[in-house]
Amino acid sequence: MTEWIGTANHGFASLAMEELRRMIQGIKITQLVAGEVFRMEVSLSREELLELLQRQEPIFLRHIQPIDRMLPIQGGSDDLQALAELVRNARIRCENGTTAIHLRRVDGTPYPYSAADTKSVLDAVIMELGGETAMQSPDQILSIFAGRDELYVGWGTPSEQLSDWPGGAVRFQREEGQISRAKFKLLEAERAFGLYLETFREALDIGAAPGGWTQLLLERGLRVTSIDPAELHPKLAAYPRLTALKKNASDVRFPPDTFDLLVCDMSWSPMQMAKLVLEKADALQDGATAIITVKLMHKKPLQTIRDVVAKLESAFELRKAKQLFHNRDEITLYLVKNG
Repeated sequence: MTEWIGTANHGFASLAMEELRRMIQGIKITQLVAGEVFRMEVSLSREELLELLQRQEPIFLRHIQPIDRMLPIQGGSDDLQALAELVRNARIRCENGTTAIHLRRVDGTPYPYSAADTKSVLDAVIMELGGETAMQSPDQILSIFAGRDELYVGWGTPSEQLSDWPGGAVRFQREEGQISRAKFKLLEAERAFGLYLETFREALDIGAAPGGWTQLLLERGLRVTSIDPAELHPKLAAYPRLTALKKNASDVRFPPDTFDLLVCDMSWSPMQMAKLVLEKADALQDGATAIITVKLMHKKPLQTIRDVVAKLESAFELRKAKQLFHNRDEITLYLVKNG
């Protein structure tokens, strides 16, 4: 028996829990933060569960943290002392690679210290033990969740926890001149799917306006053809590598094998979106990548996802489906065109 904390986007924990119940017989789940964070007990070892999640990662599970220890919250300095002692007892862990400290907290927890204060104290303990700390790309993470009565503490690598950000909440800094926050979705997709956008050459952006995804692709050096009957942001006119078609995508045809990347982030019916993407499949090279968002407009989102994927699989292989932190009522698909 092992215990874990799972996290989903706010309002989607029920779907993450449903996926996990289908995967793991006898799983027991209790909510810690309504609609977002939950505790689960499974009759699998740590290794067995992590292997299962790597083989069949749930769409709506954003982050997972093992519960290696539970510490009662005293509401004062004793809490930090208990955490420091726990780290000292894990000297061998601290000596092996870099460590990041992640703290999250439920509203109303009696644990009195901020994430910054907790990190400062525990970083000092790790360095005292001869270890190294890291803010980004750590070898391991000490995750702490401050609940109503207890601190839930667990160690794991970023891949084991599904993210190297606290709770999987990936944060990007808004840049001067950024057209829209939609850009963050494509940046996160790049990280989540292990892609490097600059390795592509010719991109097709369907439903591009106002141009957040087009802007990022242009910044990475790609030639981009954008299609949308609405206007793109005027800033994009400065890029000579942009071809902007102010049309409906269904009215546009391209020669075969024109593009090696297709992106689509449209607020449209999921099945209509899938139909439109399939219409453009011939314009993609064999092995081309597609990154598309699927809006979950209906009461049965898991069925909607299955229907969309089944339709797209006539021309594409699904590599991964994931609700990213920057997705709202949607998920993101990573597909590769069949050769």
